[in-house]
Formats: sequence, structure tokens, C-alpha cells
Amino acid sequence: MSETLNDLAAHIAAKLGAVVTDSVLAYGELTITVEPADIVKVATFLRDDEKCRFVSIIDVCGADYPYRARRFDVLYHLLSPAQNLRVRIKVQADENTLVPSVTSVWPGADWFERETYDLYGVLFSGHPDLRRILTDYGFEGHPLRKDFPLTGFVEVRYDDEAKRVIYEPVELKQEFRNFDFLSPWEGTDYVLPGDEKAKQ
Repeated sequence: MSETLNDLAAHIAAKLGAVVTDSVLAYGELTITVEPADIVKVATFLRDDEKCRFVSIIDVCGADYPYRARRFDVLYHLLSPAQNLRVRIKVQADENTLVPSVTSVWPGADWFERETYDLYGVLFSGHPDLRRILTDYGFEGHPLRKDFPLTGFVEVRYDDEAKRVIYEPVELKQEFRNFDFLSPWEGTDYVLPGDEKAKQ
């Protein structure tokens, strides 16, 4: 399989040249990196070229690396049933980078790009309907970013008296616990084998 993927990487590099900024074969998978402006060109080539024929888009997802200038990786996972191969395209972007939509190449990328926008805040230019898909109306922030608070900003509950859904600021109902291990649920009174030194 790795020989086939090496041949595919060489073919893509020969046809696209400097458009492919990096090509990595790791863990039995080929990942090519391109600039955001070139994503539609590369996607069209991978779909139409006879040695590629990546006609099926499996997923578009993101990854957040907040310490980088271009903090987001936008990843496109493609499948070629004719060649029985998979390939991943990687694009780096930040909060202001417009990544061209690949819905003109694969219409099935529509909801995948909406999910990446919703959860990471990546902006896709030319998308037919770029709006949130998983989070609630009026949701603030993008929950898969590393700087998003684990508790979120608001909590939602149904109020029986008002007969409607209520949005309230997050309130932690329980203080941080101090485990003293005196409770039978939190620890034992006897010394476990191997813990003799810990009690001294």
C-alpha cells in the first residue's frame, strides 16, 4: 500500500508542482498540504485525474493549534473507489482567512464545511449557506477551539412556570471537592498492598 501511495504522491507532485507545499506519508495515509487559495484547483484535479478519481468526499474537519499564527488545520478526507485509495488534503488558516468552498467540486461538502465553521469558526468563501449546523441559535463562540471554556457561557433549561426554555449564565452547582478519603465511597481505612510507605 505504501508503494501505491508513494506513486500517487509522486504523480500529484508532478502534475501540480509547487501548488503542493508538503506531502507526507505516515501511518499508511497520504497527506498533502496546499495553500487555501489553491484548494479548489487541487480538489478538481484529484476528482478528475484518471490516476486519482477521488470522487467521494468523506469528511471536512478542523484542528486547532492556538500557538501558531495560522491556528487551524482544515482537513479534507477523500476516497477513490476506482483506485481503492484514500488521501487527505490539509489547509492552514486563521480566524480571518477565507478558505474557498469545495461544494462546487463535491456538493456533499456542504454540511461538513458548515460543521467546521460552527465548531471552529473557519470561514468558507463561496459556500451556498454558511451558518451554524450543530449549536443552538444565538450560540456564542466555537466550542472545539482550545480557548473555549469547558463549561461554556450559558446553560439551557426548561422553566415549568414560564413554560419556555430559559438561557442563563453558567452556574457551577457544586464547589470543587476536597477529597479526604474518609468516606467509604472515596477511599478505604485499611492499607492496600504496596501502599505501606504512603501512610508513613
